[in-house]
Amino acid sequence: MKQKDISLIIIVAFISGVLSIMISKYFIVPPKNRQQKVEVVEAISSEFSEPDATYFNKNSFDPTKLINIGDNTNPQPFNKN
Repeated sequence: MKQKDISLIIIVAFISGVLSIMISKYFIVPPKNRQQKVEVVEAISSEFSEPDATYFNKNSFDPTKLINIGDNTNPQPFNKN
């Protein structure tokens, strides 16, 4: 390449870079749309209130409790012995 060609490529690259920055600032994202409003979230507290005593008390139904129906003395009920 000749010296003249290299300088022309540098000038064209510089001009295209400046034009692309100007176009992106003014046409793609106008200044009025650069500000966005966000929702403010409350901080999470480490305190935990006691659950309602109507539902959570010592007389409530416990679904995790094992239910036995009758007396099962056979440890292998499906064995033919």
